[in-house]
Amino acid sequence: MTLASALVSNPTLFLGFVALLGLLVGSFINVIVYRLPIMLERAWQSSELPTEAFNLAVPRSHCPSCAQQLSASENVPVVSFLFLRGRCRHCKSRISARYPLVEIAASVASILVAMTFGFTASTLAFLAFAWFLLALSLIDLDHHLLPDDLTLPLLWLGLLVSAFNLGLPGVSLFDAVIGAAAGYMTLWSLFWAFLLVTGKEGLGYGDFKLLAALGAWLGWQAILPVLLLASLAGAVIGLILIVFGGRERSAPLPFGPFLAAAGFVMLIWGPQALALYGTLFAPH
Repeated sequence: MTLASALVSNPTLFLGFVALLGLLVGSFINVIVYRLPIMLERAWQSSELPTEAFNLAVPRSHCPSCAQQLSASENVPVVSFLFLRGRCRHCKSRISARYPLVEIAASVASILVAMTFGFTASTLAFLAFAWFLLALSLIDLDHHLLPDDLTLPLLWLGLLVSAFNLGLPGVSLFDAVIGAAAGYMTLWSLFWAFLLVTGKEGLGYGDFKLLAALGAWLGWQAILPVLLLASLAGAVIGLILIVFGGRERSAPLPFGPFLAAAGFVMLIWGPQALALYGTLFAPH
């Protein structure tokens, strides 16, 4: 029996395989989130040439405190963190709990995708979609940045998925193209309207591209529900941070994570969300 046939015939094995894959990809997402912004900053500062190679593969993973290179056994997702009790084996400094949490988040998102779409080619596409969204959310939280290196491939991949009929049921290539254009133009218009009224920039260009990518994957029908859900979540979280976290009202709050979360919600629970949206906003 081949692996593919075993996964098809055994749903539990299939979900276990996807969960493990999610953990491994989550570990790589940690690398992307940390290194990609540094790589971009070095590229922007082209006059200051780096003295050593620095990319997603080089240098090898190491402890940020003592710089000791980590062995393969120290890089096992989640398990290594638990075995080492959250401390470096060499210098005993604390390891951030964010690393295993990201790995677990990637695994949970992967399981939800697999449970929703089953053992299909579409699942592979939507797994990539979920992983891109997680990486973009974390980078935006850390740096208020949504890199073109991730948003643009996500956009084009969404259009290709629709072109080969691997996307959401009912979302045609036409829907995807219009969704990409509508996503970009909607936030672009809001950006300029807000700037003209207040003299301040309320959004970044990365937000335009991320919503365009979401439109490419989910179709134009999802643009308004995504915006509504992301705005509502952002307002609630922002208010909580101001009231209970001592956050300044003027402090910027990255919008990318809320767009990404809303896009993932629409991917998994889209029909239910659209039905609720239609019930709430349909003319009576």
